[in-house]
Amino acid sequence: MSVPVPFLLTTGATEVYSYMRDGFIKVAAATPVIKLADPAANADTIIRMTKEAAAGGARVLCFPEMCITGYTIGDLVLQDRLLEEAREALRSIVQATAGLDIFLVVSLPFEVNSKLYICAAGICDGKLLGLVPKHFLPCYGEYYESRHFMRGSREVRTIRFYGQDVPFGMNIIFENEQMPYLKIAVEICEDLWMPQPPSGAHVVAGATLILNPSASDELAGKRAYRRELVKNQSARLVCGYIYADAGEGESTTDLCFSGHNLIVENGTILKESGLFTDGLTISEIDVQKLVNERRRMTSYSSHMDGYTRVAFGFPGIKGDLPETELTRSFYPYPFIPADPSERELQLDEVIAIQAHGLASRMKAIGCKTAVIGVSGGLDSTLALLVTVEAFKLLGLDTKGIVTVTMPCFGTSVRTHTNADIIMRELGCEYIEIDIKEAVSGHLSSIGHDGVTADVTFENAQARERTQILMDIANLRGGIVIGTGDLSELALGFATYNGDHMSMYGVNASVPKTLVRELVRHVAVHSDNKALKDSLLDVIGTPVSPELLPSVSGETSQITEDIVGPYELHDFFVFYMLRYGFSPAKIYRMAKEAFKGSYDDETILKWQKKLYWKFFANQFKRSCLPDGPKTGTVALSPRGDWRMPSDVKVTAWMKELDEIRV
Repeated sequence: MSVPVPFLLTTGATEVYSYMRDGFIKVAAATPVIKLADPAANADTIIRMTKEAAAGGARVLCFPEMCITGYTIGDLVLQDRLLEEAREALRSIVQATAGLDIFLVVSLPFEVNSKLYICAAGICDGKLLGLVPKHFLPCYGEYYESRHFMRGSREVRTIRFYGQDVPFGMNIIFENEQMPYLKIAVEICEDLWMPQPPSGAHVVAGATLILNPSASDELAGKRAYRRELVKNQSARLVCGYIYADAGEGESTTDLCFSGHNLIVENGTILKESGLFTDGLTISEIDVQKLVNERRRMTSYSSHMDGYTRVAFGFPGIKGDLPETELTRSFYPYPFIPADPSERELQLDEVIAIQAHGLASRMKAIGCKTAVIGVSGGLDSTLALLVTVEAFKLLGLDTKGIVTVTMPCFGTSVRTHTNADIIMRELGCEYIEIDIKEAVSGHLSSIGHDGVTADVTFENAQARERTQILMDIANLRGGIVIGTGDLSELALGFATYNGDHMSMYGVNASVPKTLVRELVRHVAVHSDNKALKDSLLDVIGTPVSPELLPSVSGETSQITEDIVGPYELHDFFVFYMLRYGFSPAKIYRMAKEAFKGSYDDETILKWQKKLYWKFFANQFKRSCLPDGPKTGTVALSPRGDWRMPSDVKVTAWMKELDEIRV
């Protein structure tokens, strides 16, 4: 179930309450097979494809540049007959859209005051909403647009089209009445390739979606350049971008057009057509995500003046918007790049950031000794690997890394063995201190029976270990390296003033799913077989604090049985903190991302757990040790996340409780 979020839209003197359905809008780029200089036939094709797109749920559709006449018509564009046919074709397209829940842009040569312009026509529900002229006209190489056309101006004026007043100019934003975040602007082909594309001003004025009707001929290597251009512009502008390219039917006298269509969201390609194809390219853009990102970026400027805003509505949608059927996927591991080559580079970068952060701190305080507790689990293993890298950067012998393993009631043979191998193979000083007697004595002194495995029993072990590490650091003139990760901080799954505390927390902004991937990354690139085998075994060991008594040397406490799967929590945390999404929207996305892995009830159960624990444990995050930020999500009270410790989770839990599985 998706819970609609209300927004207030003001149109003139009338206030209309509208609702967004998670912010997803289905969009399409179309490449029709055209007939050169045959506007009537092309209009029929455009109308057919528009109805097909609308029937498939698309609400925004973009056709290529001069699709009504064809881009490669040459001097025929000066013929009265062709221009009249083009206008008539535009009128037939406008009329044919009446009653359709779709906004579309088509392009044609259009005459205004005895001058020709390449125009994009915005159309919805049988109305021509506006004409946007092209500004930058290429006249080099294979292009000669300034031979026929005039440059469009930002100034918006009114022209007549079959008795209707229509705004004409570059500075037009089409604003949807039912989805206030859906604000559409247009730039045409070459406009994008210039140093200052019109879309830069459009988004500053509030546009969230840029449509580009294009006729970009195909050359060897141009596809990759075009893709990067659209991606980068979308990322710079924090916008959605629909690029519709001309294809079959254009003249091949000197050129070929491939119909290379792109749908991009803030630098991420959601859908891309193949070369030399035609038809519809469809995906869903999350306009709410774009607005949330802009809201977060206080450096993102906003200037509302100088634009004509044209309201439009979808005639068949009354009241709450229907839920957009999603064809796009959501990667289950948002902290880890999906692309293998990009992943390798980013994993190296994360370790480098961690290591340089620690090295800089040690250099600043004149410290040459690091003390770290190594349990044989994922977090302490990564922290140790990072510390070794920091010592390499400082030119220090790894013997200066004092590694301490502190077995107690719950320590398993497997983790103890791995800790031993890893510490020795990395060339660190190795100390083992059994803490059973110390913890038992402490429990006895405070009146605990030493048998009841309650929170006191567990936390006494964690605090004893921290005390030992701190005292060894004092003794050796070193600093204690923290091992706790971002996922544990989000859940509050750390013993306050126990493993929660250190002198520098290298894993503070690294979530559990990424910790696992980083350790794997080091393992597969290691030439030391013993170290590699042990690191891989650490990855395969269930995550556990090992604070409850073990049976026959086996782990008797599995963290994910207590707090839930970390892969789910990392997904929840990423979209909650990075984009500020509502719980219902994150739940919907998680269902798509983990389809086949978790049922809906399980996802909702652990999402409720995450929100409750996140709000309840802010006090632990309010006094975190220093540590480097490695990604876009961090919980440092001095950096990315500031929140009172006594804030209430009521509103978030209310929305989760309203979800019906």
